[in-house]
Order: sequence, then structure tokens, then C-alpha cells
Amino acid sequence: MPNSNPQSLIPDPSPLPTAVLISGGGRTLNNILEKIDTGELPLAVRLVVASTPRARGLQFAEKAGVPIQVVQRNHFADDELFSKAIFDHCRAAGAELVALGGFLKRLVVPDDFANRVTNIHPALMPAFCGKGYYGHHVHEAVLQFGAKLSGCTVHFVDNEYDHGPVILQKSVPVLDDDTADTLAARVFETECEAYPEALRLIAAGRVEVTGRRVRTLPSV
Repeated sequence: MPNSNPQSLIPDPSPLPTAVLISGGGRTLNNILEKIDTGELPLAVRLVVASTPRARGLQFAEKAGVPIQVVQRNHFADDELFSKAIFDHCRAAGAELVALGGFLKRLVVPDDFANRVTNIHPALMPAFCGKGYYGHHVHEAVLQFGAKLSGCTVHFVDNEYDHGPVILQKSVPVLDDDTADTLAARVFETECEAYPEALRLIAAGRVEVTGRRVRTLPSV
């Protein structure tokens, strides 16, 4: 987990208990589960939370035998109560890390999960991010602007959209003949490597957060 005292880092061979939050197709969840199965990612997914029972990604949780909770925003009076219900489920499952994988609802992160919630955004923050910038909306904005580089950003989640401290970023070129679909496919290939890389660093206790700055510590 993120650690402010490098001297206290002790390698832990046990997988990091994790909850994954989804809203749609679950490609990021599937990638995480596949990396765990091949031994490339030292996580144990204890819970999948979906914001809708129609989330297609639930099929990956069911196939992997991962417990599921569906928590719908319209069942709660505000974001705080919605978020509390989600994090109560995460605590009950023993999750020490919460990974967002295409989760489209605003979360209010409680103090005990500060710098313990991660997200991957399909652009190079702080460009093309914030409320309304998700999925193809991001890639269409990149093309409309005429940017020559795009990519993905793995970051910690705070209480603003696409705003928390950046863990790592990877870039991809924007080609002259790109469409939103072709750019999205290229970015997602990079996401499939970037997110597991960041999660491995966190699981190894090699991530230190100071304010908005994230430092990768040397391996122990």
C-alpha cells in the first residue's frame, strides 16, 4: 500500500486483498483477473461492485467465482450515502485496495481509504479529463483538438473527477488516420499493461505519496 515511511516497507508475499468497481463491460476487470491467473499480478479480488445490474462485466466476476454486490446510485439520497454503502461492502470483504475499472459514478472516498483507491483514465491527465470525459468522449476530444499524443493515466482517486495523484502514465501516438475507435483500441492496449504495473507497485509497498507527488520506491 502507499507508504510515507520507506524504512517500514516489508515485502509481503500474500496477495493484496482488492475490490474492483465496474459500471460496464468489465474489460479492465477481466484484464486484472487474467493477470492474476497468470501470476503476473499479486492481488486477490475479494469483491466486485457494479453500479448497475446490467453491467456486462459481472460475467467475469461470476466466471472467476468472485462475490458480487450491485449498488445503484438512484437508491441513495446523495453521493456520500452511495459511497458509504460501497465502502462498507469493501471493508466487509477485507479489501485493502479498491480499483476502479470503468466505474462511472462519483465516489466520496472516506479517510480510511485515502490513497487506497485507484483509477485508470484513457488520456494523459490533466488533459482531456474531468466530468464527462469518459470512454469515446475522451478519444473524440483528443482527435478534435488535434493532439499528437494520447495515452493513459493511473492515479489515486480523490473527491474530484480525474484529479488525484498520478501514479504512472504511458503514451501512444495519435495517427493521422485515427478514428475514435482505432485510438481507443491503441490506448486500451496500453491500459492493459499500465494498470497492472501500477497495481504491482502498490502491492509491493513501493508507492509513496506526498501531497500530489507520487514516488516509486526501489524494491526491497
